[in-house]
Amino acid sequence: MENTSSPVKIPPTETLRGVRCIRLSVRTDETTSPERQREADDIAAASLGIDFGEGAALREAVDLDVSASKVGPFERPQLGGWLARPDDFDALVWWRFDRAIRSMGDMHELAKWAREHRKMLVFAEGIGGGRLVFDFRNPMDPMSELMMLMLAFAAQVESQSIKDRVTGAQAAMRKMALRWRGGGKPAYGYLPAPMPAEHGGIGWTLVPDPYAVKIIERIIAELVDGKGVLTIARGLNADGVLSPSAHWAAHQARVKNKTAAATDKPAKKPVQWNAQTITRMLTNPALMGWKMHRGKPVRDDQGNPVMATTSPIFTREEFDQVAALLTPKPIEQKAPERKDSTALLLRVIHCNGCAERMYLNRSSGTYRCSSYKYGTYCPAPCTVRAEWVDDYVTDEFLKAAGQIQINRVTEIPGYDPQPEIDATLAEFEEHQHEKGRQKSKSAQAAWQRRADALDARLAELESREKREARREVVPTGRTYADQWHQGDTEVRRTMLVDAGARLAVKRGTKGGWRTLDTRRVDFTITGELDPAIEELAAVAADAEAETRDDAPPAPDGTIRLAEPAPAEPTRELVAA
Repeated sequence: MENTSSPVKIPPTETLRGVRCIRLSVRTDETTSPERQREADDIAAASLGIDFGEGAALREAVDLDVSASKVGPFERPQLGGWLARPDDFDALVWWRFDRAIRSMGDMHELAKWAREHRKMLVFAEGIGGGRLVFDFRNPMDPMSELMMLMLAFAAQVESQSIKDRVTGAQAAMRKMALRWRGGGKPAYGYLPAPMPAEHGGIGWTLVPDPYAVKIIERIIAELVDGKGVLTIARGLNADGVLSPSAHWAAHQARVKNKTAAATDKPAKKPVQWNAQTITRMLTNPALMGWKMHRGKPVRDDQGNPVMATTSPIFTREEFDQVAALLTPKPIEQKAPERKDSTALLLRVIHCNGCAERMYLNRSSGTYRCSSYKYGTYCPAPCTVRAEWVDDYVTDEFLKAAGQIQINRVTEIPGYDPQPEIDATLAEFEEHQHEKGRQKSKSAQAAWQRRADALDARLAELESREKREARREVVPTGRTYADQWHQGDTEVRRTMLVDAGARLAVKRGTKGGWRTLDTRRVDFTITGELDPAIEELAAVAADAEAETRDDAPPAPDGTIRLAEPAPAEPTRELVAA
């Protein structure tokens, strides 16, 4: 310590090569900003004859977003590099003690290093505001190391005290409705924002992130269309959409101190989307605005989930509906399927002999029964030219369904309290396992309050009525013919499959056929379009009949009038 712990006096004319050390745990903390630390270091260095150099020769170690409690001096990106080159400097200067270390172990290692390499350690503002100077250039002086260890002990005790206060404050904050702890990472879809004045105006809350909400809506729309989570993840990566962790990192970079950009770590490749990320994100109850702690909802005294926002992205009904979309579907036993991207009738055309699918042979341009390839027996395998049946199915499909209007079906979610009942009951049963383990009356009372809250929540959920989901059909103004003519082969094939189209092909007869023998084929549609097709056919038949009845006779034709039916004989009433 200056004038006490360091018996070696520094000659006024001596200039020491110093390293200006700056560390920040949270880069947005204005009270410990790099500028403030630089200013304090410069003042202390000037009074002690320490020079940091200039320009390219500047000696400075800037470690941002680095916790002293978790990362020791030798492991820090920039300070660690300087400590590995002790011949390049004579002194290290920090603003305060906690900028260097937070534990006795780290300080012991730093003091041992300074004694071995005969360096000076300076803290611009020590305990009580005075400057601390530990001069290890005299190896025979043990007082510097002793004083450092004593101060390190005080710093470690202070660090633990701070940690306990923060932990207690966060526990209390979790119970506060709408209050979000500063510095925490929210669930994907939300961003921290200042608390509105109508809710007190103190602290932070969560608000929907417009960009992330659009991505969530995109994912759900693709799930509704039948895409798997792996396919969706690949599409998001191909479009350059940032994953949840990369999106949060980008948000933090936008709000961090821009002046420290030159000392940022090298950019890493952002984490990509994968199936687990999507599933984990969409099944997180935080999307309903619930506060979560260690994977469980934070509940109030009535057992209700504590909300972190006034604008939740999902309602409970929507959350359960999305969970249903993610539920694995049973795998049906299907025939082997090839990726025939150019085959219009894949999954539509079947061999009449064995009822199995026919596949396109590109070299011959024909659809063939492939039973011999897959070990099945076909009594009458057949082959047919692809061009013929493609044109035939196109004509028949458009004739039957071309004028039918395409409707957009919107699923109106229902509500079933059972999933939340099951989750709350599991939480209650887990809590019951802790019964009797509390030694103090306060702990027993806290256990009972949570048990009562969960029980009350279960009773309230059981009182809710289940509502069934319903479908709302909205016309799009487009017909199947419009969709067919504007779509490619894959779109048309999907239309046929979704409509339940099926073409059965029989073995052909010998001869020089130049067109399709329609006696060989049987085209049917047995899906949801079937009633609409029947109705359209009936309307067309009525219109044709009406047109035939209203048509004028031919000039040289004759008209035969319908003869009146003979009258039935009357009976005379005979009076009795």
